[in-house]
Amino acid sequence: MRQDNRPYPIRRLRDGLQKAWTKHFLVPGFDSVGPGLDVTNPWDVELWGKGITAGANFHLHASRGNLVRIATWQSQNRNGRVSIGDNVLISPGTQIISSIDITIGSNTMMASGVYISDSDWHDTYDRTAEHDKYAPVRIGDNAWLGVRAIVGKGVTIGDNSIIGAGSVVTRDVPPNTIAAGNPARVVRELDPEHPRRRRADLFEDPEKLARDIDQLQRYLLRGNTYWRWLRSIFAPTRED
Repeated sequence: MRQDNRPYPIRRLRDGLQKAWTKHFLVPGFDSVGPGLDVTNPWDVELWGKGITAGANFHLHASRGNLVRIATWQSQNRNGRVSIGDNVLISPGTQIISSIDITIGSNTMMASGVYISDSDWHDTYDRTAEHDKYAPVRIGDNAWLGVRAIVGKGVTIGDNSIIGAGSVVTRDVPPNTIAAGNPARVVRELDPEHPRRRRADLFEDPEKLARDIDQLQRYLLRGNTYWRWLRSIFAPTRED
């Protein structure tokens, strides 16, 4: 389809279904999760294991064929943890898998296909065991990870830093920098004094934000009829 042909009530019905699915099937998968949880295609999100927490306004977006997976694994006397701050955005296809501890700071954004792991999962010579091939991962506040970025064990990414698309991060990235490449290296420094807008700014007035989104949906879907929507499903044309 070239556009959304659903009438506004159908869109609202789908939004309600997503919220109900999220509350019934996903929320119990968190040890704790703050208010404002927003999940797109929650049936394409997998939470596995104990120790997963998230703060307020966690936006988790999956899409058909792009599963989002957040998982922790128990090994001997150790259980992985994933701690996610406030106002974090995770995009389709992202996987976050923990053997010991992954911390994601508030206002961080992840583009599609990001992979974060705090373990190699197998020893170099003993492919049947993890041994000591694990170390905590720390991602600072207001970081931005580009499409298909990979973050490996023991890495710390500083506040406000940006990781370029397709980068493989194997060493620490300082705050207020842009890192890119394989392995990722700092390619530019950012001005720490420059004014910034963070995702937290979007949620200063949650009720106004909800009204604005609703008005935008009404505008974008104006003129859509049930007949056009059904026809676009069974007999789409270039107008759809």
